[in-house]
Amino acid sequence: MQSNALPWITSFKKSQQWAQARRDGLYDMSIGGRDQIQSRDSDLEQRVVAVVDRPNTVPDRDRELLFLRSKLVDLEDRSCRDNVRSFGFPEHVEGVDVQTFLKETLPTLTGISFDPSMEFQRAHRLGPKRAEDSRRSRPIKSCLMRHTQARQLISTACTQGPFHADGYEIHVTADFSKETNERRNAF
Repeated sequence: MQSNALPWITSFKKSQQWAQARRDGLYDMSIGGRDQIQSRDSDLEQRVVAVVDRPNTVPDRDRELLFLRSKLVDLEDRSCRDNVRSFGFPEHVEGVDVQTFLKETLPTLTGISFDPSMEFQRAHRLGPKRAEDSRRSRPIKSCLMRHTQARQLISTACTQGPFHADGYEIHVTADFSKETNERRNAF
């Protein structure tokens, strides 16, 4: 009986030694881990103090954001200075070619003889198509090749008011950014 118990006792003693070594290692790890956590905590505290002590960083960023936004609006307005919006033309009256329609219609409406004749970079309706029974038509946005012609057309439209053709009231305006239009409407 003693011969059978001896290997079991030896095995038990080895597992006790292994368990003790494991506990010692975990204890050493917990001490090192605690020191590491304390150093990270102090680093984090220093960072928080640095952020709190930094004066006016958020207002500076807000000021910079407003400045950049105003520059963006200015750039958008400058890039649209050759653009003209025309409101009131019924849907599909322009046919297939909007540029040809505007080249023939705008000089006769305004009474301006353009020399050289009006040339467009592009012209198209704005927004999604509306239902056939809709009473409102989509505006036409056109970009003229010459800035002077666009300004002449807009100034004539401002002084003469809305134009009338075939029972429709036609408005011609400058094309500005959304922000500029909101500021002008608030005036």
